[in-house]
Amino acid sequence: MLTFPNAKINLGLNIVEKRPDGYHNLETVFYPIPLEDALEITPLPKDAGKTCQWTQTGLPLDGKEEDNLVMKAYRLLDEYHPLPALRIHLHKHIPSGAGLGGGSSDAAYMLKMLNEQSQLNLNEDQLEAYASRLGADCAFFIRNQPIYAEGIGNQFTPVTLSLRGYHLLVVKPSIFVSTREAFAHVRPHRPAKNLKDIISQPIETWKDTMINDFEESVFPQYPAIQNIKEAMYRQGAVYASMSGSGSSVYGLFKEEPLQAITLPADTECQVYRLKL
Repeated sequence: MLTFPNAKINLGLNIVEKRPDGYHNLETVFYPIPLEDALEITPLPKDAGKTCQWTQTGLPLDGKEEDNLVMKAYRLLDEYHPLPALRIHLHKHIPSGAGLGGGSSDAAYMLKMLNEQSQLNLNEDQLEAYASRLGADCAFFIRNQPIYAEGIGNQFTPVTLSLRGYHLLVVKPSIFVSTREAFAHVRPHRPAKNLKDIISQPIETWKDTMINDFEESVFPQYPAIQNIKEAMYRQGAVYASMSGSGSSVYGLFKEEPLQAITLPADTECQVYRLKL
């Protein structure tokens, strides 16, 4: 069984308050985009025991195999619904550490595949409950539709929003932004206007009203990321922003940008051109 977990972008991201438990409450809009990994599972012979076989190609991943969210998704579901041993292959195309949710998407799609392959008959609410135990934004990829997220990014409200027809440019510089460090430098505050109201307005107005609070803390430390966003606006983007806590930056264009974006000369970047 083969599936293609997709990425997401954050449309706006406001850090509204710090919680007593040390986490932060936020508001953002998750929007799915057609930048995809490939994930395949194949049953192993019954005499293989319960040991899964893992292989991975494409972009390199840090960390141990057993710590990958795909493997965690398998082990979590196996606790409650005994699963067969599998050969699992992940081809990584979505860059990691980019604020694009690639790992979370891989985990959510793994849950959906296991549910279908083993005929567990779990509904979307049940799958979301499992996914939320793997990461705050994992549950988003179960239904994979635009949503307004609150809390720590795990309380969802569906929104009516379509960016169909827009061209999306995603640039991921070879810069690692620590999420912990990004949160350490933000100043929680409640925005003057709710994101649900902002996204109902024409996209051309977003650049003046919709912000990612992490940019205030990340840009001074990594000017190259700010330069990428500014280059997108010079090239004609109607809206550009860092996604999540970075380090990727995306731009929405009415027409496909014909010229190459001028990127920082000393920064290696991965560039993705997509049609929404």
